[in-house]
Formats: sequence, structure tokens, C-alpha cells
Amino acid sequence: MPDNLPVISLMLVDDHPVVRNGLRGMFESVPGFTVLGEASNGVEAVELAADLDPDVILMDLRMPGGGGLDAITELTRRGIRSKVLVLTTWDTDTDTLPAIEAGATGYLLKDAPQDDLFNAVRQAAEGRTVLSPAVASRLVTAVRTPAPSPLAARERQVLELVAKGTPNRDIARELFISEATVKTHLSHVFTKLGVTDRAAAVAKGYEQGILGRD
Repeated sequence: MPDNLPVISLMLVDDHPVVRNGLRGMFESVPGFTVLGEASNGVEAVELAADLDPDVILMDLRMPGGGGLDAITELTRRGIRSKVLVLTTWDTDTDTLPAIEAGATGYLLKDAPQDDLFNAVRQAAEGRTVLSPAVASRLVTAVRTPAPSPLAARERQVLELVAKGTPNRDIARELFISEATVKTHLSHVFTKLGVTDRAAAVAKGYEQGILGRD
């Protein structure tokens, strides 16, 4: 490694001492990295990060006494400059998406090759997003898949007709229901979309992709 490149400082967060020891030994065996400290849970991690100011935090997610997701959220809230690189065995949607949304710079699985981990830390230190192939695939799928509609099928039908300017009596006639039932469906639509009138419901329907779907 060229002498003019800065050394990247690290903090390790994992509830298993064996994992932390292994990571410390790995990073201290090559030039360009220094491990400033370790934490066994998310609560410790937040306080230690504020004191040590590492460039990159390697963060596990599921830890007794304080999980990684809450720690990432709090680090972001506090404006801690450290980049968080999630390093975990979990790659489910309930883990990956919230971690990225909370402010994690990257997400790797613990079975990543050593060189990939070194490169990921270097990229994270530069502020570049690093994702394992499996996680990247999940994120792309999530982006491409529309969120499910919060409305029931009949409620969506009513909203679609409202969007066309159809009055309640004509909606009732077209759907073979009473006007009172139309009003009930509309009331449910307003509640679910967090609006108070027809125009706002239509606008919210397009915003959330409920209207305009094939």
C-alpha cells in the first residue's frame, strides 16, 4: 500500500467476542487499517463511536442489549460522521432494507471473502455504497415491485370512479351498491390514505401508485 494513502480507522460491533477477535486480527494483519475499539451491542457502539470517531464501523444487526438497526438510526440522528458497514449473517428484506434506509453505507454478509471485505471498508470510508450481490438483488427487486395497495379491492374501485369525477349515486349504480355503502367505502379510503376529501384522496392515490396501475 503506498505510504501517502491514509490509514482507515475501524470500530467493530458484534456480540460474539470470537467474531470481533477474528476481525481485529484480519484487519491488523495488513497495512492501511487500524482498529480503535470494539462494542458488543448497539448501545455501546453509539457511545463508543462518539468518543473514538472511527472512519468505518463494522456493525452486526441482531445483538442482545441493543441491535444494529437502532444503533444506525441513532448514529444518523446524532450526525456521527462514521460510515456504517453492516456485516451480518442475515440478508432478509426485514434486515437489509431498514438498515440501508436508516443510514448504513453498505451491507455485506459474513461469508464475504477477506479481500472483498477489505475493499468494502475502503469504499465505505470514501462514502461509496457497498452491497453484497444478494443484497443488491433484493434492493433492485424491492424498487421494481410496487408496494401493495392499502385499499381493499372495492375501495380501490370506488376511488378509481371518484378519480373520473363520478358522483356517489352513479358509483352506486355502476357497482350495484347503495349510496350509503359508497360513503362508507369512501370513509375507509380517507382514513387509510390520511386525507379528508375526495380531491386529496385522488392525489394520494396517484402518489402511492394505487391509481394508474395496469
